Amino acid sequence: MTTAPPSTADLSADEARRIALRAQGFMGAPDRRGGVRGVLRHLGAVQLDTISVLARSHELIPYARLGAVGRRPVEEAYWTPAPAGSSVKDPHAFEYWSHAACVLPVEEWPHFAFRRRAYRARPSWHHELADGAYEAVIKQLRTEGPLTATELGGAKNGGPWWDWSEAKVAVERALMYGEVVCTGRRGWKRVYDLAERAIPDALLRDDLDDMECVRRLVRLAGRALGVGTRADIADYHRLRGEQVDAVIAESGLVPVTVEGWAKSAWADPEALATAPKGRHRTTLLSPFDSLIWERARTERIFGFTHRLEAYLPKPKRVYGYFAMPLLSGGRLLGRVDPAREGKTLVAKQVSLETPGAVGPMARALREAAEWVGCSDVRVERVDAPELRGPLAEALASL
Repeated sequence: MTTAPPSTADLSADEARRIALRAQGFMGAPDRRGGVRGVLRHLGAVQLDTISVLARSHELIPYARLGAVGRRPVEEAYWTPAPAGSSVKDPHAFEYWSHAACVLPVEEWPHFAFRRRAYRARPSWHHELADGAYEAVIKQLRTEGPLTATELGGAKNGGPWWDWSEAKVAVERALMYGEVVCTGRRGWKRVYDLAERAIPDALLRDDLDDMECVRRLVRLAGRALGVGTRADIADYHRLRGEQVDAVIAESGLVPVTVEGWAKSAWADPEALATAPKGRHRTTLLSPFDSLIWERARTERIFGFTHRLEAYLPKPKRVYGYFAMPLLSGGRLLGRVDPAREGKTLVAKQVSLETPGAVGPMARALREAAEWVGCSDVRVERVDAPELRGPLAEALASL
């Protein structure tokens, strides 16, 4: 018989790890009925990024938890603009600044009012705007309907990627202010529309005070993490530590101590009510997955150092451009830097923590290949040369 964690709120390191895995959707049967929307609401935030290797990161997040999911269910879960000519507003999510640029459940729109107010009160910006430029973009959206930055007058001035056009600066500022939302993506370009047209009337409000907003986000972060330190909870939606301190006692989270953790922690009481049980996922994780996006937490829980090296010069990379950690049996057992060449998934560099990781890596590579439509897997380099042969044999047997 499985028992719940002790009521004294003292957790072993292993209990904390399993609680974190369940909270992030990696233990137990996948929620097929909830689908991608269920994953989004469970996590509270899915990070976006421009890098696309096997797929874009926001697609890898539900894949890691549900297995093979199509691009269309992902797009429909994140971006659901009303049909042309329709006044129906039924979005499931919106894009905004949370941990980073994230997709967030639409019902949380009111709870980001504190951040929208902070942006509106910001005294300076990196990009200046000419008088009337902001108003012109709002007027164009109001008149013409949803548009990309290109359709608003061009996204760039012709310089580096950050050399935005005046229209792009204006519409991004309007998004930060909450006057505009992203209702879809065309070739990864944001499609902008007025919030008053895209957000349901019942949610289109900015009257919640800062404390109420932050309290809600602290509660959501605690639920998504299962158990975490003050820094873990603050990092989830990029809150300041003092903001967390001001509300955590009334957030519904409960204080706990975790074996081996130098700092005190807080837990979701529902996570403590029953012991985590069920099967573990074996899968590759996006470097932007919320299970591992905070480096210190990943090292504390899994004893595993994870760092995205895409933005490092090539000579300084240790594990590869987009090294994806391997999760299996509730542990992080290695990494692979993948690529695609036609119908072949190329494992450019494989790093394994132990020989026991060979089988899980082979299964994860084969499953990922099938998901992205590859019929073959080619391994180019294995950091431990003696494991290259066993990995090739394991792949051949699947």
